[in-house]
Amino acid sequence: MTSKKLVNSVELCADDALAGLVACNPSLQLLQGHRVALRSDLDSLKGRVALLSGGGSGHEPAHAGFIGKGMLTGVIAGSVFASPAVGSILAAIRAVAQAGTAGTLLIVKNYTGDRLNFGFAMEQARAEGISVEMVVIGDDSAFTVLKKAGRRGLCGTVLIHKVAGALAEEGVGLEEIAKRVSLVAKAMGTLGVSLSSCSVPGSKPTFELAADEVELGLGIHGEAGVQRVKMAPADQIVTLMLDHMTNTSNVSHVPVQSEGRGVKVARALVGTFMSALEMSGVSLTLLLVDEPLLKLIDAETTATAWPHMAKVSVTGRKRIREAPKEPPEAPEATAAGGGGAKQMTLVLERVCTTLIGLEEHLNALDRAAGDGDCGITHSRAAKAIQGWVKEGPALASPAQVLSKLSVLLLEKMGGSSGALYGLFLTAAAQALKAKTDLPAWSAAMDAGLEAMQKYGKAAPGDRTMLDSLWAAGQELQAWKSPGASLLPVLTKAVKSAEAAAEATKNMEAGAGRASYISSARLDQPDPGAVAVAAIFRAILEVLQTQGA
Repeated sequence: MTSKKLVNSVELCADDALAGLVACNPSLQLLQGHRVALRSDLDSLKGRVALLSGGGSGHEPAHAGFIGKGMLTGVIAGSVFASPAVGSILAAIRAVAQAGTAGTLLIVKNYTGDRLNFGFAMEQARAEGISVEMVVIGDDSAFTVLKKAGRRGLCGTVLIHKVAGALAEEGVGLEEIAKRVSLVAKAMGTLGVSLSSCSVPGSKPTFELAADEVELGLGIHGEAGVQRVKMAPADQIVTLMLDHMTNTSNVSHVPVQSEGRGVKVARALVGTFMSALEMSGVSLTLLLVDEPLLKLIDAETTATAWPHMAKVSVTGRKRIREAPKEPPEAPEATAAGGGGAKQMTLVLERVCTTLIGLEEHLNALDRAAGDGDCGITHSRAAKAIQGWVKEGPALASPAQVLSKLSVLLLEKMGGSSGALYGLFLTAAAQALKAKTDLPAWSAAMDAGLEAMQKYGKAAPGDRTMLDSLWAAGQELQAWKSPGASLLPVLTKAVKSAEAAAEATKNMEAGAGRASYISSARLDQPDPGAVAVAAIFRAILEVLQTQGA
């Protein structure tokens, strides 16, 4: 049974939420065609650093509630608990750059999808000559031993918004702001405790807590914490939290003694800063401060969630900013012949029907390690591709098709998978621009894998989709040998990918959200690896049928 949500539709709930906030706040405007909110006085920021943040929706008032003078310039919102689209992040960067700002700082919480999508957008913006820096915030103090994925970004990120915003108002430069907030982030820690579960609209609760239990260190997407304890009075729970956060044996501890030992609380900020849908609970953030840092925290801000409320009528106000123009596309490559185009169409159609058929199976596998939406995201990607193919585009060279698929998945798929597939396809396309023989396809596979590892931080054996891709890639190396045949090598690659996917159920997760789950609770294959193996199988079946 799915949870009850007061929404118009599951698909548009994030758009409606952002549009509603903008409609009630005259200091905000939407970026046309994107799930992006910006300051209405954007043009007044000429010569100052712009601050952009964002992430998945479902954490209100974060992130849009912290837009305003003295805090964020704008935010890019993803679907519920999913990273924003790269295209929207890039559009926001272009918008603030075209307003004459002196560079842009991206403030990103440490989650794979956010790192990937914001990082991809930053790289592309830099290639266009835009000055952009990124700081990745990981303030989680839950885990005593650091995972490969690092500390999760939690509510302390809002304090970084505040400090960076005050520095930008003072006219401090981009590199200096990035340097100073990075130091502040190292002197901060956050720990949460949950009393109940949360659920993505249209889906089931991500986990269950007994009526007499609370969970210490739970993530803002419902990821597992470090300990379940019996319900206790609030003061005992807070003491437990503080003891854990300040325990010197905890590698992510905050270096202060407990409050009962004479520590001065310079400021106490209380309120709702970053939520997780209907999940009830509380988080504590500790930040070591000195007088200069306190001055930045105390600086004036017009951000509504700090909190402030608008006191003027907003009826009939239109606050839409025209989206920046896309850069001109590169010249089209030579179109594929009729047979090649038909074959690519058949491959795409078979892959799409395969993924749509696997939706519930992949969701079920994903519920053990995350929010249970792996099947939904892959099905969403498949339907987007089906819609594109139905439009009847003239399928160009393989490089051009892969590039177009990359853009489509980055925009429509969402989450970490969309970014990873997008990075893979973008890099692979570059290797196929000059040649499309078998060695070139093997080189394309190598390039795609390298790009995924650069931003995703996963490696073979980390229990991710990379395991299946890597196994297939090793077999495809045979294509580089003279006289290699297409189907025999591809058949081996498919079998290796399927074996690697099955083997992930015996692996300890080393990257992604699953890395926060006890290995004892991961007794099913990784859903991303299963999806990749299914894609390879679908490609092989079409080529076998076509006698390629």
